[in-house]
Formats: sequence, C-alpha cells, structure tokens
Amino acid sequence: MRSNEVKAGIEHAPHRALLKSLGLDNEDLTKPFIGIANSYNTVVPGHIHLRTLGDAVKEGILSAGGTPFEFNTIAVCDGLAMGHEGMRYSLPSREIIADSVEIMIQAHRLDGLVMISNCDKVTPGMLMAAARLDIPAIILTGGPMAAGRFNGKKVSYSSVPEALGQVVAGKMTASELAQLEDVACPGCGSCSGMFTANTMACISEALGMSLPFCGASLAMSARKVRFARQTGKRIVSLVEHNIKPSDILTLDAFKNAISVDMALGGSTNTVLHLPAIAKEAGLTLPLSLFDEIGRKVPHLCSMIPSGTYAIEDLDRAGGVPAVMNQLQTLLALKALTVSGKTVAENIKNAPVIDADVIHSLTDPVHAEGGIAILTGNLAPKGSVIKTAGVSPKMFKHIGPVKVYDSEKEAITAIRGKQICPGDVVVIRYEGQKGGPGMPEMLIPTATIAGMGLSESVALITDGRFSGATRGGSIGHVAPEAFDGGPISVLQNGDSVTIDIPNRVLKVNLSDEELKTRLASWKPRKPKFTTGILSRYAQGSFE
Repeated sequence: MRSNEVKAGIEHAPHRALLKSLGLDNEDLTKPFIGIANSYNTVVPGHIHLRTLGDAVKEGILSAGGTPFEFNTIAVCDGLAMGHEGMRYSLPSREIIADSVEIMIQAHRLDGLVMISNCDKVTPGMLMAAARLDIPAIILTGGPMAAGRFNGKKVSYSSVPEALGQVVAGKMTASELAQLEDVACPGCGSCSGMFTANTMACISEALGMSLPFCGASLAMSARKVRFARQTGKRIVSLVEHNIKPSDILTLDAFKNAISVDMALGGSTNTVLHLPAIAKEAGLTLPLSLFDEIGRKVPHLCSMIPSGTYAIEDLDRAGGVPAVMNQLQTLLALKALTVSGKTVAENIKNAPVIDADVIHSLTDPVHAEGGIAILTGNLAPKGSVIKTAGVSPKMFKHIGPVKVYDSEKEAITAIRGKQICPGDVVVIRYEGQKGGPGMPEMLIPTATIAGMGLSESVALITDGRFSGATRGGSIGHVAPEAFDGGPISVLQNGDSVTIDIPNRVLKVNLSDEELKTRLASWKPRKPKFTTGILSRYAQGSFE
C-alpha cells in the first residue's frame, strides 16, 4: 500500500505520531487509507448537502475495512457566477480542483480516492485528478434537485433567465417573474435539467467511474445516501483488487460516454471536459470523434431545457443504465466499471420503465445525436452546437451579423430590442484567452428565447454556453478572436450561413476579402495582467 510510506516500519514513527493525534489507533493504521475529496460548501446549492453524503461514504469505508480521510475542494456555482465577472473564474476552477486533489492525495500517500462532487466544473476536475493520479478511485455525484412547478408546468433554473426575456418583451409581468423565482429551484442539488452538471453526472456513470443508477438519482433522497454508503464500501474493494482509472478510462469508455451524451442531448461543455479528462488518461479525443458518434447515435431523451422532462423523470424511467441498454448495439459492452462488472453486466437488468422519457433506437426524438460540430471559413478549427435544443427552422439559416466585443455589450443590445428576426448575433473576445476564462453565456441566449426569437435569431461566439442554453447558439468558435481567428474580423452586416445538416459555419465573403481583413487584424492586450485569469490567458493550465 502507498500509505505504508507514512505508517509502516520504525522509521515512520514520527508519521504515526501525527496520525494518532487524529484519534487513530494501531488497528486503523493497518487498513487502506482512503481519501474523500468533498466539494461541500454553503454557497453552491448543488453542494450544500454533500456533508451528509460524506458521512455516509465514511460509514461505508469503515464498514468495509478502510480508514477514511476527508478534505475539501473549491466549487463554483455557474448560476450564481452567470452574467458578471465571476463567470470568468468558473472554467479555471476545474484545473484548481484537479490540482488540489492531486496535492492532497500525493502529499499524504493515500491508497484510494472517493470524489464527492456536483456541478459543472467540479465533476470534470475531480475526474481529471483521478486519471492523473491513477490510484483506485470512484466518484459519487451529488444528484439533481427536484423540478419546480409554475402554472402547472415543470420549471427549472433556466426558466428564470428566459422569463427575464419575456418581461423585456412584455409577455410576463414582474410580479409573475417574482412568483417563478420562488419556485424554480425548490431545494438543494444540481439544477434539474440536462445542463452541464447533470450531463457530467450521467457521463461519469457512462464512463464507468460511478456506480450504476447513481448519476440521475435525486440529491435529497434516501437512495442517494445508499449510493454514498455503497460507494464507500466499493472503494475499499477497488483498492484491494488494485482496479485503477487506467483500467476503466479507456478509449472505449470515452466513446461510450460520448454516445450517452448524444442520446441524452447533453451540454455542449462536454466537448471541453471529456477531452481534458482523456488527456490526463493519456488519450486524445478530437472534435471529429464527437461528430462521428453524433451522426450514428440518435437523440433518445427530450430533457429540459429543450424538452419537457427533468432529471427526476430520467431517474424514474430507468436512469443511465436504461439509456445504455437502448444503445447497447452502439456501445463497447466489455468496458470495465468501478462496480467491478462490465457495461454489459451493469445494464443487463435495466429496462426502460417509461418509453415517453427514454425512447428506443427505432423511435428516437431525433435521428442524430444532440451535439454537432460545425466547420468552415468562420470556424476552421471547429465550433459546437447543441442540436437537441435547436428548432428545425434554424437548422439552415442565413442572416446578417451584429457584432459585439463582449457579452455585456450584447446583453445591452438584446434587452434594448436592437436584435431583429433573422439576425446573427456575434459575441467575440470571450474565449479561453480573450475572455479570459471562456465564460458561459446563458443570459443572452435565454433572453433571446424569452423574447420569442429563438426560432429566428442565431448567436455565435468564441466563448461557450451554459448547459441550459437552447436555440441556434453556436459556441467554441476556433480559433478565437484573441488569437486572430476569422471571427475577429467580422463586420456588422456581413452575411453568415449556418447549415447544421452539412455541418457548415461560414461567412459569405470571398477568400481574398477574408484574407485581406485577417492581414490587417491587430492583437489586443490581455484584459487581466495579474491573478489566475492572467495565468489562464497565457495557457498556463494547458
């Protein structure tokens, strides 16, 4: 055991003295040392209940013959960070989380790792750390909150920013907005739609890194507590059998995860997170792989924000195993999971309980997956769109651009009713370096949707979108404006063509005109010269 480096032999008496100061006895020191990385805090709604889950994990570890050590990581609530400078810190937090877990595990020579997570950047950060450390590890995602109810319909966090657009358009009163605000998020947990947090929870399960049925189980449920206790027990077995992330996080596992993402119509942010996790595992996931799988795997679940079902409905309908059961002809079934079983064994007895929520391959919501990769002279290195949230009316669109050099400028224009049907809103200098931090932009997309323009107005950015975004919203345009990508030289009135079926994103300019504009482009100075954002803008985390 790695932990023998701090507990075995006479030479480690000083280490044992410190460990005994924690209340441990000699018997505790003979057992595997299990680290519990917990992102519990009282700021983030998705994390406020994780202390309870941490206690259950410890009970499981103790009952299985391990010695638990719990520590914390940071966590950013993207909903609270949305629409202001705080959002620039969200994506960089992923790397800080991964680094902090690595430091705690390596410094103290722990034998195994349980990661208790929820929300957008925390789950991928934890998984990055697990892949990097390659010691026995398992993740317990904290689960979604229940859906809210408003005027007889299910609502979620994303309903509120869209309602702001309705207020701007005169379709809702401020009083009605206040009523919605009170019921949209009825309790703790990750926001109740197929946003980034829940997408990553489901993907963690599809990767094989969390126990079957864990991903969609509700935050405030006895079932989640049972998963926590089972997770604690399971990590001890993983240590005893030396089953490591490298045994699980294979290319087949990542392909399975992308397939499940496509079937669920998950967040576009997975094209950032899955490659980052794969990189830590020594693998490469090109954007082309997402598109290749997306063309083969149909969209099976119509989930909020673009559909009608919340994560609680997915759980009730059979959860991730039932989705994977429907997809089994398209999956690598021999892939190993933290349960100690293969994917095939995990999904063998996982029927679909509600076919309205989880469709079959022969009756999909859409024939292709929920995410597409678009390329062209406007995005030579690619761009991403959540097709599951796009109206068929916007699958092909040609329109004039209105260009804004920041999210703030765009929001002012949208709320000022300066955007017309047919327009293509372009928000640039919001990428990883230009932002910096590649902030999520839910406010402009939700406002457009709330104003009733989501079927006639497109939005293109070198930044990224929230998992709650719907409509003709294309993000991750690369190269970004800060690096002199073509998006940097767009001008008001230029015509842009969006062709989702043919995966095309282009500006309708001659090659000569585009080349001339790019030749005259001048770099901008970084927005931040100190602190973590300056380091992120310089690529220090790549």
